This record gives sequence, C-alpha cells and structure tokens, in this order.
Amino acid sequence: MGVVVSVWDAADSPFEEGGTGVKPAEWRPTVSVVVPTYNSAAFVDATVSSILGQTFRDFELIISDHSSTDGTWEILQPYVADPRVTLLRLERSNRPEDNWQHATDAASGTYLKLVCGDDILALTCLERQVQAIRANAGAVMVASRRDVVTASGEVVLSSWGLPNLVGRLDGRHAIREAIRSGTNPFGEPACVLLDRESVTRAGGWDGTFSYVLDQHTYARVLLQGDFIGLSDPLATFRLSDTQWSHALARSQYRQVVDFHESLAREHPNLLSGSDLRRGRIRAKLLAYARRFAYFSMARRLKTPVSPIEGDVVRSMTLQPASSSLG
Repeated sequence: MGVVVSVWDAADSPFEEGGTGVKPAEWRPTVSVVVPTYNSAAFVDATVSSILGQTFRDFELIISDHSSTDGTWEILQPYVADPRVTLLRLERSNRPEDNWQHATDAASGTYLKLVCGDDILALTCLERQVQAIRANAGAVMVASRRDVVTASGEVVLSSWGLPNLVGRLDGRHAIREAIRSGTNPFGEPACVLLDRESVTRAGGWDGTFSYVLDQHTYARVLLQGDFIGLSDPLATFRLSDTQWSHALARSQYRQVVDFHESLAREHPNLLSGSDLRRGRIRAKLLAYARRFAYFSMARRLKTPVSPIEGDVVRSMTLQPASSSLG
C-alpha cells in the first residue's frame, strides 16, 4: 500500500506561527521530543538547535541529562528560556535505557520522538512525519531514511536505511523484514516517530538487549499497528568514539540473535525458522563488517573536545605540578 500524505490543519497551538508563544497550563503538544544526554557537550547544541528550528512547532522538548561530567548540563541551561523546553537530571546508573525512560515518562504528547544527544533532525522532519502518521489511520510508527556522518560531520552514508520498508506495511510484516535483514533497518530513534500510547502499552524502553534497545521497542509497538516508511532522509546519525553502539561492537551479534529468538518465543506465529536463520547469518556478517568499519574510520570518529571541557583541560594543564599535592 502507498503512503497517504495530505495537508492538515494543526490544532491551535501557542507555538505555531501567529500563536502567543506562551505555554498555557492545559497545553498538550502534538509531539514530545525527548533527548537523553550523557557527556554530549561537543554536539548537544547542534542537536537542540535542529529540534527547536523545526517547521512544525507544536511540540515539547524534554532533555534528561544522565549526570554528565563534561559540561553538557551547563551548556543546556540557556535553553530553558524557551517555554517548550524542560530540563531534567538523572543520577548516573550506567544503564542508558534508564535515561531514555526518564525522559519518556515526562512526555505528554500524542506522538513521541527520541533524539540522542549527538544526532540531528532535518528542519521538516516533524512536519513530514506527523503528516504521515495522521493521514494513515492505524499507523503506530513512522520512520525515514537518514544520513550517517562522522564526528566532524563528514557524510559516509547518504539516504540510508528502510530496504523493502518504504510505504505502508502491516506492522508484523515490517518486523519480519527487519529480522531477516539481521540489523535495524528502521534506523536510530531520531529517524522514528512513535504513537506514545503504543509505547506505553509496549512497556517503554526495554534494555534486556541493550544493543537493540530501540529495535526491541519498535517491534513491540509494531505488534499494535501499521508502519509507514518515508524515502527521504529526515535525520542525521552521528558516528563517534563515545557512542554506545561503538562500545558494544564486540557483543552486538549475540545480542541481535538473542533478541530474534526471544521475539520468536514470545510470539510463536510471528517468525519462521527461515526468518531466524537468515537473520542470524546476516547479523554475523554485519557484525564483522561494522567492526571493520569502526576500525578503518577510527580517526574520523574521534569526538572533538567541547569548549567547556577544553577550558577544564587547559586549566589543569596550566596548574603547577605541586598543586595536586596541596
């Protein structure tokens, strides 16, 4: 089935063009954009700016910082001047899914978009995805292709993702396509818009398989309705040496296979033995390919030092050697 995309009139919002710009107590946004951050100082300004600059403006932005130590929290403070922005802080738990859920629990919008603290949204991302999900009754998830860039912004993959997943698909069919691919063809959360109530019914962000935290949740949501795939790239995913997926490269294959097998046990009629075998073979090949790619691009993945972090390093460098003894 094709994707139905139509022009729609946004609900009266204080933040749409011509609105008051003042948040009323009873305001419920169309979209909740949630940003979990941890030591994201080098990139978080660009991330937040790309969200606040959206052509679609009826959204709230909730940022939850996982007790960063690099100045991220300080960089975020000026953004509270925007009435759409809420800043939260969570004690460090070493479980990234805790911060994802902390931000999500504060959301009140009809739809949910999670954007990691180093990714970027295209200016029309929310507009395009909200149009698509509103125009397709029964859809619970919309995803777009994305560009993949290095830490410095160099594009390494353009318009990537969604093989065999463009258009409107039954949610269960979309899950099977993803399992057979051996990877997460839907893309990172910045590429995705979810029906928030469906996320709640799915149990939120489940970190049982931490490497596929996002895809695990997508699958639980897609069991409830249809998927919409948009062919244009509407987000940018940044590869860097501080990245969670980079740190988990050694264990990703086992986690992917365990996730597939768990899904098959929970939903016996969802996946065939052929689906699982194909997914297992491709997951192993892709794990080796991903490790090689990280190794070959190591220099380009190096995260630049943020201005605040740089000041700290410089002040430490300038201290006399004896000061540490005092």
